[in-house]
Amino acid sequence: MKKRITFNNHTFEYMENLPGYECRGASYFDDYHDQVPEPSLQEAADKLESHLKDQGIECSIEHGEKGWIEVMIENK
Repeated sequence: MKKRITFNNHTFEYMENLPGYECRGASYFDDYHDQVPEPSLQEAADKLESHLKDQGIECSIEHGEKGWIEVMIENK
């Protein structure tokens, strides 16, 4: 796995302990006041997910608080 990969000017770093990639953007809130990733970061995560799936790597997108988003690898 690459240690860093960039989509939409967002650089995701590989986390071996989970495994997966993470990136932090700005904190955004939806209409229900729940924290969600900033739109360009979500789009970048979608592109990374597609990129990994094209390589046969099963993964899923999760987002946390304070602008964090992760693309978690499921079949390592």
